[in-house]
Order: sequence, then structure tokens, then C-alpha cells
Amino acid sequence: MSIGWGFIGTGNYPNSRIAPAAALAEDTSIVAAYSRDQERAERFVRSHGAQASYTSVERLLADSRVDVVFIASPNHLHAEHAKLAAEAGKHVLVEKPMATTTSDAVAIIESCKVNGVKLAVGFQLRYHPGHIEARKLVQDGVLGQVSFIHSLIGSGIRGETQREIRSGLRSWWEAPDMVGNAMTFIGSGVHAMDAMENVLGQTVVEVAAITDGQTAETPLESLASLTLRFSGGAIGTLCSSSRVPDAINDVTVYGSDGRIILKDSSRPVMGGGLEINSETVNSSVIYESDALALAKWQIEGFNRAITRDEESYATGMDGLRSVQITEAMIESAKTRRIVRVEPIQVN
Repeated sequence: MSIGWGFIGTGNYPNSRIAPAAALAEDTSIVAAYSRDQERAERFVRSHGAQASYTSVERLLADSRVDVVFIASPNHLHAEHAKLAAEAGKHVLVEKPMATTTSDAVAIIESCKVNGVKLAVGFQLRYHPGHIEARKLVQDGVLGQVSFIHSLIGSGIRGETQREIRSGLRSWWEAPDMVGNAMTFIGSGVHAMDAMENVLGQTVVEVAAITDGQTAETPLESLASLTLRFSGGAIGTLCSSSRVPDAINDVTVYGSDGRIILKDSSRPVMGGGLEINSETVNSSVIYESDALALAKWQIEGFNRAITRDEESYATGMDGLRSVQITEAMIESAKTRRIVRVEPIQVN
């Protein structure tokens, strides 16, 4: 049975990554798209073989052919659109960040639970075979007692200044209240952070951050450096920046019996490699580059979660924790203090 997907938001990411991946995914059909701009909605529909274009979210959600909505509207609208979708009985895959505030993230989870629909967040790296294998190796004790994890995710280009980097962004990415009061960390750092939690099987409990933003003069950062304490005792460091060129985009885990390196694979596309050097396992593998594979597997995985009534790989609670960590990063950078991340129970 084909599962019908509707798109709320027709910007670059859904247009270049998610819709093309959906076209390749098994048991998936692209039904409809919403944009405030009728011409843009129609162009998206023509490009991806969809069946209907809408300039009203409510009309898209009233389309009985739509089973799932992918939400890629501006960040500050995610909560509104996710709750409307849940109330209409549609399953929800929301692009990160799930919301711009913890309270909104909780409201999304509650709305999806009340209305009996599935909720997932766009952390595609959970489908990367290298990340899946690294998590298994850590759980199997191949590294012994894990003590430290490090991740760098940089997207800078040689010769580009901070001003030039920002000039290429959509206007709402420059509005703190619309983007979520952070820039590079929300744009890319949360992928690395989620990968660290997922590989370790531990959650972040403390955050200490230094950034080049989070001030009255520069409210949004282009470089963020975080030190993290995890629930299982591991300590980590993370750097995300649009100012760092030549970045390897790696995740490295160290334990008492060796290390695991995920080379150039902390970006949400397929590629990179996995290197294991431990007392019991010594091997390496290179993954063929594929811009659509992770998005395709994410779509197919969410379809399976719906048809089998299972949890997705990246749940609403994972999305909530990401929002909490982002808020902790912002508070730490502003106050120059360590900030705790307390678990939230959602009914």
C-alpha cells in the first residue's frame, strides 16, 4: 500500500533532498504541497510528480490522500503546523528543530499522542550504516568503558568571511525569534549532537558553551564550541561552524580499549567511512557517497513505523531533547555558566 506524503514548505531542502528521496522510496507517493506562493507550490508539484498544490495548510490537511506531512516551514512555524497536522489525523515528520522552544516541542508530542498519530524528527544520520555499526560496537563493549566523544561539523568555504556566509541565508534565518535564537548549532550542530547521543546510547545532561554570538550586538552565532557531560559518565566536545573551512566532519569515540572514528560522515548525507581500532576489532570501511540515501531510508523507516505501529528511529522525545540542549547552549553562552539539561516527562 502506497503511503501518501504532503509537503508543508517547498524550499531548497524539501525540493532538492526530501521530495527526490520520496520519489525513490518504496510504498511512497508524493500527493500534495503547500506554499504561500501559488506559483512555487505548482512548480514543486510539477517537478516531483505530485497531484495537488495548495496555498492553505488547512486545505492540504483536508486532502484524504495525504497520510503523512513533512514539515519544512520556517522554524517558528513548526509547532503550529505539526499540531494542525496531528489534529487532522496526519502522521508528522518534522524537520529539525522540532520547535523553537521546549514548551512548543512538548505541545507537539502531546498533540500527536492525543490524536493517535506518529511523530518523527529529521535526524537522518540515525540511518547511516556507519553510525548504526558504531552504536552497536559501543553497546557490545568493543571499546571497553567509553570516556570521551568528539564531533566537528563545519561548512565554511575558503576565502568567505562571516558576512559573506550570512548573506546567502534566507531572511528568516537572520531573525532570532523565527530561527530559534541560534544559527549554526540549529543549522548543523544538532545533527552532530544527536549523532553523539545515538552512538553513545547516552543523553546530554550538562552543557558549557562558548560562541561568537548570543550577545545583544550579535544574537546569532556562526561558531559554537560545546563541552558536554553525558548521562552514562562520558564527556564530549562539539564544534559546529559555518566559518570553519576544510572541516572533516567527524565523530570520534574513545574508550578504555580503543577508538571508533566516523570520518566525514556527520553531515546528513550518505558517505564517509568507519574506522575501528580496538583490542578485539580492527577494521575500516568506506561508504559510497549518495545525497539521497539517508533521506530515502528515513522516509521508508517512517512508513514502516506507521504500518507496523512502531516508534521511529528519531522520536518526538529525541526532538524535544535537541531543543532542550539548544536552549541550554544559548543560556550557557550568554551566562558563561554550565547549564543542566533536566529530563522532561510527557504524558
